[in-house]
Amino acid sequence: MFFSNLLTHKPGRGSIKLNEFKDVKKILVIKLRHIGDVLLAVPAVRALKESFPGARVSALVNSGTEDMLTLNPLIEEVITFNRSVKGLSIAGRTPALACLKRGMGELKFVKDLRARGFDMTVDLTGGDRPALMGFLIGARYRLGCDPMGKGFAGKKYLYTHLAGRPAGRLHTVLRDLALVRSFGIDTADLTVDIFTSAADDSFVKRLLEENGVKPLEGVQPPEGVQPGEPFVHVHPTSRWFFKCWKDEAMAEVMDMLQMNGFKTVITAAPDDREMKRAASVISRMRTRPIDLSGKLNLKQMAALSRSSVMFLGVDSAPMHIAAACGARVVGIFGPSGAFDWGPWDNKAASEDPSAAYPQKNGVQCFGANTVIQKDWDCVPCGKDGCKGTKKSDCLDAIEAAEVWKMLKDKLGVVR
Repeated sequence: MFFSNLLTHKPGRGSIKLNEFKDVKKILVIKLRHIGDVLLAVPAVRALKESFPGARVSALVNSGTEDMLTLNPLIEEVITFNRSVKGLSIAGRTPALACLKRGMGELKFVKDLRARGFDMTVDLTGGDRPALMGFLIGARYRLGCDPMGKGFAGKKYLYTHLAGRPAGRLHTVLRDLALVRSFGIDTADLTVDIFTSAADDSFVKRLLEENGVKPLEGVQPPEGVQPGEPFVHVHPTSRWFFKCWKDEAMAEVMDMLQMNGFKTVITAAPDDREMKRAASVISRMRTRPIDLSGKLNLKQMAALSRSSVMFLGVDSAPMHIAAACGARVVGIFGPSGAFDWGPWDNKAASEDPSAAYPQKNGVQCFGANTVIQKDWDCVPCGKDGCKGTKKSDCLDAIEAAEVWKMLKDKLGVVR
């Protein structure tokens, strides 16, 4: 019967009114993307919760990204999809057997989701797998963005309601929100927030104190740091090295911070490549930072940023986490667009979200957050380095003096 409906159903476009959705008690938001993507979907989740206040909102995310949503009071349950299911090793098996095993694993996962009885699914991912999953889950209402011919044939018919694709430059927060707004689902609160436990906060506080830093009590400007001690959280790495700035330039800026009274706390993911990259930065410094590379999980990274006076880093998940915690962010960007991936400022968003990085490139501010980027015609290109080198010339061209001047002004350094 369900597949019969697929053959005759024509998905509606975004002119539907909110009151046309009847008896919605269980909602599943599907966001099978990376860490930062999941975090930036929070306002869209809030719109659903506020529009259907009696509904139970769950989220389906890739394993490893769930910390962005756990403990959030908007969400009843965070369900994780183990990405290894779709990439099972074929060692010792024929390719056909491996595919069969993989398919059976995914079908069982979807069967378990279907048994939960969701009334509505909201696909904020846009890929083929989430579209098929949402359909097989069997929700009465299945919201998504019009694929416009992308993906497999007939993909759009897996949805009951399709939103048009927003035109022009639009931040990821607003792009996700635009999808649900197409159907009268909205919120005035565009806050992107992340929640930590008391254990996470205590762990970070103890770690800082062991390294001679008394953390600030809340986020405060430099002139109001007492009784804490001002430090800058520096995260120079990304899982994609073509987004990383020059090690020697980052080392130079960190030295300048420390020589002007701001301790630096450097972090990196517990990944060998990223930790080696952080070690490379430290090896080029004349002063000694506090090295917490590989020692913090994502929640603890948030607790660290929350007690810092500034976050300095590249386009990465920790940058988005720091912004969500209220830290002032200086992000060094290369091939990514600040207009869709710049650090979100919650306070500025409450005043004018359309002011979020309106330019194509160059140095831009949104509230207390700043993106430093070259204004070259080719920026942003969205490519993984120049001419296949996995190295971005537009990042290498940013000088330490440019970044230090920005930090100096924001931190109120006199000399």
